[in-house]
Order: sequence, then structure tokens, then C-alpha cells
Amino acid sequence: MIVVMKPGATAAEIGAVIRKAESLGCKTHPIYGDNRTVVALVGDLTRLTRETFDQMDGVLQTMRIQEPYKLLSRTTRPDNTIIDIAEGRVRVGGEAVVVMAGPCSVEGRSQIIEIAHAIKEAGATVLRGGAFKPRTSPYDFQGLGLKGLEYLADARAATGLPVITEVMREEQVQMVAEYADILQIGARNMQNYGLLQAVGKQQKPVMLKRGISGTIRELLMCAEYIVSNGNYNVLLCERGIRTYETATRNTFDLNAVPVLKQQTHLPVVADPSHGTGLRELVPAMSRAAVAAGADALILEVHPDPDNAVSDGRQSLTLEEFATLMQSLRRVAEAVDRTIAAPEMVLA
Repeated sequence: MIVVMKPGATAAEIGAVIRKAESLGCKTHPIYGDNRTVVALVGDLTRLTRETFDQMDGVLQTMRIQEPYKLLSRTTRPDNTIIDIAEGRVRVGGEAVVVMAGPCSVEGRSQIIEIAHAIKEAGATVLRGGAFKPRTSPYDFQGLGLKGLEYLADARAATGLPVITEVMREEQVQMVAEYADILQIGARNMQNYGLLQAVGKQQKPVMLKRGISGTIRELLMCAEYIVSNGNYNVLLCERGIRTYETATRNTFDLNAVPVLKQQTHLPVVADPSHGTGLRELVPAMSRAAVAAGADALILEVHPDPDNAVSDGRQSLTLEEFATLMQSLRRVAEAVDRTIAAPEMVLA
């Protein structure tokens, strides 16, 4: 259920609605949009009717939300959510498409700093890199851990690029949040509900990747876990799903981009690197994702992909990435958007 406030409703009127709802056992989530303020109510709503709030000062109407993802619904918030990264140095969800790029794994300090400088020069505005790596085989490289986080922080200090990296367990959340500007929840952890609740209780932005066999509805319900715990700074990432097709690593569900944009107000990120698993396909699917309405791309880039410790087959070279950025700007312009540039967004 949502209580829609009238335009110009005062803080006192909004507060009165919140206090009444909480006195009736509801958990409240005030959502402040450009055109209206909404107080979303979750919990046991059996005691509530529309008349409970409709006669209160400042209330326009009370509505029941049909979708199971109450706080993410376009009914709850018609306006797009724009998420500020690193105190507003990067904004995801607006007109400018944000490009995040970097290696699958942080392999060393000089490596990640070299890549950070190169992707910034090409036009990326966020540095990606894995410090903790969930791998299919327990014998594969598992990441540098804390040392990898420190190297990412060094690269941020050297270039000004905000950092996104994966957190795998609840007990890692506080540590990773000290180093990263965006916390990534990987596909394998999409339904790790304890981890979702943990990242929901802190305020760093979170990028939630769709599980390898997850439906769009399941992705949205997992995001609802984060938002319902108080963190509204969530990005949804389409990274390919498992199907019967074997020509690519995964099947990149480009449909998911406009579907998610239609069903939710959260920003949508596309990951063509994992979506295809083949570097020669990444440029085409990157351009397609921008044309489809993605708010950001996250791409794997490495100076020597053939010798990368992980995911080299799907990683672009530095030169390929720079070329791709040029074509992405033309595609963005064709759909009345831009590609966010470092000089535009970095302090």
C-alpha cells in the first residue's frame, strides 16, 4: 500500500502519516520524487483501508500495490531513481550512460593502476576489479582479498575513478564498503538473503547481478530485500542467463533491459562480457544495450587478456576498449543520450 501525498505536502503532514502507519504496526518507507512524495507501507496491512489515511491533511489518495516488489514498483515511484556514486562524482540513472571497466581480477598494484589510467583516458568513469573471486573450481585463482582492495584504493587515488568490487559474504560487507564506492553482489549470490539484508543495512550503492537461472521477477524480489532494509541505492544488472544455447558462455537477455526499465524505477546495468563470454561479441552487445536503454555498462578490460588469471576470453584489450568507447558515443547520441565522461563527473 502507498499513501500518495499532495503536491506541496508539508514535512509535518508527511510525518503524521508515518506516525499513524507505524502506530498500526506498519513499516514505512517515505519516497521523495520530483513530482510527488509517497509513503510506502509494508508489513501486516489487514487492518488498513483507504479511508485510514485519505482524510488526513496533505493526503491525495491511498493505493494498493499489486506487484510483489512493492518498493521497486513504478506505481510507488514513477520517476527514475538516480544514484549518486562517490558523493555525486558519478550519477547513474540519468541521461548520461556510465561505463564501468576493468579486469575480472586485480592481479597486482601496477596492473590495476595501469588499467585505471587507460580506461579513464578512453572515457570510462568507474573502475571495476575483483578482489574476492567466486570461481567454479576451488583450485582456480580466488583473488587477492584485502590486498586487492588496497590496490583498488590506490588506483582510485591515482585516477579519481570510483571503484566497484564484489562482496561475497556477510562478514565482508563492512570491510569491502571501506574501500569500494559500489558493492557488487554477483550472480551466484543473487539469492543469498543474509548478504542482501547486510548490504541493505549500509548505504553504499549496491549493484545486484541477475542469477544465472534467475527470472526477472526473482531479480526484482531480491532487490526488494536490499531496499526494504533501508538502502535505496540499488542498480540492477543483466549479465546473461543459462539456456540450452552453447555458442556463447551465457545467453545475454537484452529483453531484460527495457522490461526492467518498464517495471521498476531503479537504474539498469548491462554486462555484455559475462553475457557473451567472447570478446569479439562484446562491442556489438554493448552498443545494443545502450540502444535498448541501459543506464550503465560494466565491461572486462585487460592489457593482456590471453594471460589474464581469470576471464581473459571475454576481456577486451585496452585498444579494443578505446575503439568501443568511440562507437558507444555515436549510439548514445542516436537515442538522445550521452556517454558520461571523466571530465564531466569527476571532481
